[in-house]
Amino acid sequence: MPKVSVILPAKNEAASLPSLLTRVRQLLPEAEILVVDDGSTDGTGDLAEALGARVIRHPYSMGNGAAIKNGARAACGEIFVFMDADGQHDPEDIPRLLAAFAQGYKMAVGARQADTHASSGRRWANWIYNRLASFMTGYPIEDLTSGFRAADAECFRKFLYLLPNGFSYPTTCTMAFFRAGFPVTYVPIRAGQRHQNSRSHIRLARDGIRFLIIIFKIGALFSPMRLFLPIAAFTFATGLAYYAYTFFSWGRLTNMSVVLFLGSLFIFLMGILSEQIASLHYKLHE
Repeated sequence: MPKVSVILPAKNEAASLPSLLTRVRQLLPEAEILVVDDGSTDGTGDLAEALGARVIRHPYSMGNGAAIKNGARAACGEIFVFMDADGQHDPEDIPRLLAAFAQGYKMAVGARQADTHASSGRRWANWIYNRLASFMTGYPIEDLTSGFRAADAECFRKFLYLLPNGFSYPTTCTMAFFRAGFPVTYVPIRAGQRHQNSRSHIRLARDGIRFLIIIFKIGALFSPMRLFLPIAAFTFATGLAYYAYTFFSWGRLTNMSVVLFLGSLFIFLMGILSEQIASLHYKLHE
C-alpha cells in the first residue's frame, strides 16, 4: 500500500477532532495525519497537535480550498485522503476508497446517498450540479460536491493552480480529473450528522452561484465546445424561428434575425478559438 496522507481542513472543530483523529489513527496507523487549522479560535490546532497530528496553521481564515491546497503542498503521501473534520464522514469508509487504487483509479469519491444530505434544498441543488457537470465533462458524475475523497497525489497536484480558495474545490478537481482523462470512481457512503458544536460554513444561495460559475469555468477550460456549441445552436434556432415568423407575417428579413444569425456565428467561432487555446493550455500543462 502506498503511503497515505489524511488531510483534514478544520475551522473551530475542537469538539469533533478527538474522536475523529483517534478513529483515523486506529484504522491507518502508518498514515500521515495532517490537520490544516484555518484560523480557528477554539484551540483546534493545539488539540490536533496534542493528539499526534501534524498541524499547518493559517493566521486567519483563508477558506476550505486554501486549506486543501496548503495541505496537499505539505503532505508527504502518495495518496491523499480528504475528509471533513466535523464528524460527517466515517473513517471506516477510507479503506473502501483506497481499494479503488488497486484497480487503476486515480480518484475515488465518496458519493453521499440522497437521504443523507443536510437538507432537501441541498439535495436538489446537488442533483442539478451533478447533471450539469456530467454534460460538461461527458462522464456521469454522482456527487460533484463531496469533500470526502482519495486522490493520487501526483495527479492532484497538477490542478492545484485551478482550485479556488472557497468551498468549491471538490467541483473543480472532479471536473479537472475527468477532462484530463484520469479515471475516477464513486464509492457510495452515508454522511452522518455533524458534531453538535459544528456548523456548516456553506450558504446555499451564495455558494450555489459560485458552484455554477466553477462548472462553466472548468467546462470552458477543458471542453469549450460543450459550452459554446449549444449556445450557438440555440441562438441560430431563435434567429431562424424569428425569420420564419417575419417572413410569413411581412414577407421580409428583419435586422433582429440578422443579428441573431451573426451572433450564433460569432459564438461558434469563439468556441473554435477557445478549443484551440484549451488544447495549447493542456499541452503546456503536460
